Amino acid sequence: MITSKIIANGILRALFFLALAALFLYFIYLTQSVLIYLVSALILTLIGNPIVDFLKKRFKFKHTFATVTTLSLFILCIAGLILMFVPLIASQGQNLSLLKTVEIEKDIAELKDQAFLFLESHNIDTSELIKEAKLGSKINLNFIPDFLNTVLGTISSFGIGLGSVLFITFFFLKDRVLFVTSAKKLIPDTHEEQILNSIHKINHLLSRYFIGLLLQLSIVFVLYVIVLLIFGIPNLFIIAFLCAVLNIVPYIGPLIASVLAAILTMLSHLGSDFQTVLLPTTVYVLIGFWIVQLIDNNVSQPLIFSKSVSSHPLEIFLVILIAGFLSGILGMVIAVPIYTILKVIGKEFLPDNKLIQLFTKNI
Repeated sequence: MITSKIIANGILRALFFLALAALFLYFIYLTQSVLIYLVSALILTLIGNPIVDFLKKRFKFKHTFATVTTLSLFILCIAGLILMFVPLIASQGQNLSLLKTVEIEKDIAELKDQAFLFLESHNIDTSELIKEAKLGSKINLNFIPDFLNTVLGTISSFGIGLGSVLFITFFFLKDRVLFVTSAKKLIPDTHEEQILNSIHKINHLLSRYFIGLLLQLSIVFVLYVIVLLIFGIPNLFIIAFLCAVLNIVPYIGPLIASVLAAILTMLSHLGSDFQTVLLPTTVYVLIGFWIVQLIDNNVSQPLIFSKSVSSHPLEIFLVILIAGFLSGILGMVIAVPIYTILKVIGKEFLPDNKLIQLFTKNI
């Protein structure tokens, strides 16, 4: 018989667990920076594990020396990227007069006037309302100095975060066997084999996925460089790198990259004739970028991702699409890794399920 005491105990127990969950979520919120560092370090570890293993097997490196060498390669790559951005910041700061907001407003107004003249020369009547609105003069760009101060603060925080991530990554790479041994002590004996097999497969598949992602971004970067080189766009390596990084966000990222490329192309040719130079060059660059994205979306991306995580290209597409509807851009970015983890866990713990067998036959 259910008594008031049992009901009260049940309510208290439920409230206790709710309070515990709230405290846990609050703790996650307070330590979100640390969690970001840990996740970033884990990704670098997954990329670095095959490199460490390669150095140990191919060149007979000791484990610690292989770890240090791998971390040094990461640091060299990061340093190269940072040094690559220095000329961009210097030249763009000079060309766009970042601290001279009046000149930016003047440039925008000039660009607007050239666009209107071009439209009128082709018998396209521009609205009097747009002309009278004087959008260029109404844009207040006095926020830019404050924005630059924010950027400098972000760069300082990035430096601290980068040091923390590299430090954590070193120990993740160096002591991975120790971590596995320690984890065994916490795993229930009844599920030890299944959990360890899952961890091993997840580590293997995600390592292949992130290496595949780097390969895909490298291919896109090279193709973007070729397009920008053909049309003589300044700072082409930086623009190509920024647009390639945006490809991390499936389907939406390339669209943003196209808009960014168009804006930077127009700004790099500001002062040139709108009809004969600025507009055609921008259109050609956009066409080149769309061709690159067509190649990436239909050839390199499906092949690389499907091979790296042992999934069909259509399966990957649907997973990313569903994740995008459910969780937006963040969902699209993490869709493939999360889906891969769920597939591995399903195969280990529900091997007899017909649906699980269908989706995990290649794992």
